[in-house]
Amino acid sequence: MTEFLNANDAEGAGYFPVGSIPVSEAGLTQLNEVMRKDPRSLSHWLHGLHDGVEVGNFSEAVTTSNFPLLFGVLVQNDMLAKYGISVADWRAYCATGTMPNFNIATKHKVYGQDDQLPEVAQKGEYLVNESGTGHYHGQLKKYGRQFDISWEAIINDAMGAFDDIAARFANAVIRTEARHVTQLISDGTGPHVGLFGLPITDVDGQAVTNQGVLPLTIGNLETTMALMAAQTDPNGEPIAVRGVHLVVPTTLEYTARAILTSALMLSTAAAPIPATNIVPQLGLNLHVDPYLMVVDTAATNDTTWYLFAEPSQGKAIEMDYLSGRQAPEICMKASDKVAIGGGPMDPFSGDFATDNVFYRVRCVHGGWRLDPRYCYAQVGP
Repeated sequence: MTEFLNANDAEGAGYFPVGSIPVSEAGLTQLNEVMRKDPRSLSHWLHGLHDGVEVGNFSEAVTTSNFPLLFGVLVQNDMLAKYGISVADWRAYCATGTMPNFNIATKHKVYGQDDQLPEVAQKGEYLVNESGTGHYHGQLKKYGRQFDISWEAIINDAMGAFDDIAARFANAVIRTEARHVTQLISDGTGPHVGLFGLPITDVDGQAVTNQGVLPLTIGNLETTMALMAAQTDPNGEPIAVRGVHLVVPTTLEYTARAILTSALMLSTAAAPIPATNIVPQLGLNLHVDPYLMVVDTAATNDTTWYLFAEPSQGKAIEMDYLSGRQAPEICMKASDKVAIGGGPMDPFSGDFATDNVFYRVRCVHGGWRLDPRYCYAQVGP
């Protein structure tokens, strides 16, 4: 395929040189750039809607059997661009990784050997200290949706009502992931009992208290950060957890912003006087999660807030993707029609039974609740 019709030429006599573009993933990405330079979408050319240019004008460059591949890759690239532009807020406090398949997987936790070393006497023997192991279990799941357009709707779509399919699919994936991350930390009764408790027992057997009932204030935020910093490992060694990500529902956004930006606070003396607010110096990052009040339906859902450590220090939650398929995928169903005489049909004429054109979006991910020491929940009154 050495050249492509120029959409600015109503006669179809002009050509847009694009070099030798193979019908491959790399070639179609290059072809997508040609479409972006042209003011009219290539998809309209494939539909044969503009300036009387028929699909047949492409026959020397691309056969109709390539149309699903061409259009599908263009929509896929457009969706990935929109998906990539939106940097998910939860990725700052939720670790991410990959898994090779859909089998129930086990993440192993090995602990021990990092506590204080005992003294070894002269000519004394170095003693063995046993390691412990714990196991977290999780599994990837598949999520998706089919979207179909009638042949009549394509013909009548002079206003480009379906040009935002990629954006809709991208938004669907972004919302699905965000909600599933929220469901890792909360449920209909408040902070999720699989991660938070008074106390909760970790897989290493240690009881960990990481939940309280304090409202969000400067003093209570300082108290909660101190409680996180006091967490210990199974050997009783302090691990100095630093809570640096404050996650709140939309109802607490302004309270949280006031706390993180105020230079002064009132002291707790009998006659309160202004004092320096040191919280802004601690490097806390604010995250407003709109799904907290959707997933959590308890009466305290508007006053519950969370602290998370940096995932590089320790993982409280993790979202994993299928290895090699971390990005969402779109595919288009090829037409199962065959013209009289055996010739291929334009895929945009739809399928044999209904004349509908079908698209499908798919994403694969799975969530994990891991070490409770690296998070803290406060259920405000």
